[in-house]
Amino acid sequence: MKDSDSNNRKDSPDDVILDGWFSPVYTDSRPVRIDAQKAAQYRCVCFNPDAPEIEYYKVIRSQILRRTKGHGHNTIMITSALPGEGKTLTTINLGITFAKEFDHTVLLVDCDLRQQMIHKYLGFESPLGLVDAFRENRPLTDLIVWPEVEKLTILSGGSLLRESSELLESPRMKTLIQEIKTRYPDRYIFFDTPPVLSCADAIGFAPLVDGVIMVVQAGKTSIDDAKRAASLIPPEKFLGFIINRQTGRIKHGYGYGYGYGYGAR
Repeated sequence: MKDSDSNNRKDSPDDVILDGWFSPVYTDSRPVRIDAQKAAQYRCVCFNPDAPEIEYYKVIRSQILRRTKGHGHNTIMITSALPGEGKTLTTINLGITFAKEFDHTVLLVDCDLRQQMIHKYLGFESPLGLVDAFRENRPLTDLIVWPEVEKLTILSGGSLLRESSELLESPRMKTLIQEIKTRYPDRYIFFDTPPVLSCADAIGFAPLVDGVIMVVQAGKTSIDDAKRAASLIPPEKFLGFIINRQTGRIKHGYGYGYGYGYGAR
């Protein structure tokens, strides 16, 4: 499964050179149009440069870059302890924030194979997704779309799979992740996975990525549930918690944070 989702390198005449960095082109990815009203409804706020939440995501971005840059780490799994804590929203907003960095491109991969939500949050139709890469042996060029946002591509939609943990832990998935990890060194890949405490998917998938971030909702997720979920993730992979819907500085419990909150374990 070859991935040429748009980042043609210096041998492409379409590349635009900006101070030694090559701006990507999008000739191989299917363009889609984001529904701005739908994205706003789901609080995909980072499309709006004036949204106050952007500063919180910039803090999170800085924390992630500090812990991954220089180590060759660029595959990040976003999960949660329980359903409904905002992991998909966080994945999208983080992806947009990273794409705004001058020297990074971003690929968002919807790894919740029982329900594909990223494309629904952004309001575009997507008949093909990750399951189709395996079920129909589709190349990634058939699956990855460009939402007409500079330096951002997305893999979400298509077929669903109830027995998903076996696929997420399979050698074929490991090969696929390694392929998209190493193809473009300036790209961060964010995988939106199911909650840790709801099924085995995230637990089996975690060893395949470089780092894991867990979203927990302030006022909803108990400290016991957060600790129990974190204990199921390989400790060397765990980057920290993102505290969602936190209205002020965090003083106790998960760690520290600002607004949305990023807390180190």
